[in-house]
Amino acid sequence: MEGEDEESDNPRAFGKAKLWQRMIIIVAGAFNNILLGLVLMCVLVVQEPVYASTTIESFHENAKSSTQGLQVGDTLASIDGYAIYTARDFSFSLATMKTDSPDIQVYRDGQLKDLGNIKFDTTTDSSGRKYIQLDFYVKPIEKNIGTVITQTFQQTYSVVRMIWASLIGLVTGQFSMNDISGPIGAAGAITEATSMGLETSFLNGLNNLIFMMMVISVNLGIFNMLPIPALDGGRFFFLLIEAVRRKPIPPKYEGIVHTVGFLILIAFMILVSFKDVMRLFSGEGFSGG
Repeated sequence: MEGEDEESDNPRAFGKAKLWQRMIIIVAGAFNNILLGLVLMCVLVVQEPVYASTTIESFHENAKSSTQGLQVGDTLASIDGYAIYTARDFSFSLATMKTDSPDIQVYRDGQLKDLGNIKFDTTTDSSGRKYIQLDFYVKPIEKNIGTVITQTFQQTYSVVRMIWASLIGLVTGQFSMNDISGPIGAAGAITEATSMGLETSFLNGLNNLIFMMMVISVNLGIFNMLPIPALDGGRFFFLLIEAVRRKPIPPKYEGIVHTVGFLILIAFMILVSFKDVMRLFSGEGFSGG
């Protein structure tokens, strides 16, 4: 925008706007990404006949977890420290953990209870990766206007938490560069997910596509607001500094910072895209990335 990275005499330039107006402009893009994610999630949620809760309704026959502390009526509160609010949180925590005996906390009779490590049976997929095999069923949530709205916001929030947890996991070493995909990998993952859905029905393929679009839209909104130079989050950080100093940082110096940040982001994108291309030629899939 005019006046964003340089001085401008235009009274309508970005730099001439009031501080609060510039803040709103900066966050508008990310806000619309999140809003689009909510709309797409609502499209998916409204199709479901009922919704899964996080309260145990019954166990499979010979369920291992029922012999180690879990009981019917327990509401899952956290798994290995990851708070559980929706069934999507539950699935994400199980899919990313490195153990088959996670530490589980539940709400029982209105009280938070730490059950310690609960061991589950595991299953192995075609790639050799082990997953926890659930041995219980959860209570359904009746579908009505209220639960559709609630589930739309809750499940979108769960996706936001998944993205943040993934970013933190990348920084802490829980995930590696092999778990990251750029535009090429994202296109490959969308194609794979849509194709898998189309194997059963056109609607499943379309819903898989909508879900991937929702995740990407929310992902863009969150990533763009990180306090990294060249991103909107970096620009918002400079506005916060201006609010504290009560005067803006000279555009020349801010522009230098954003230029350096942009070059670093481009280099990172090239690296990730190179890995995507290598994965494409090696025949590996993108669904796990």
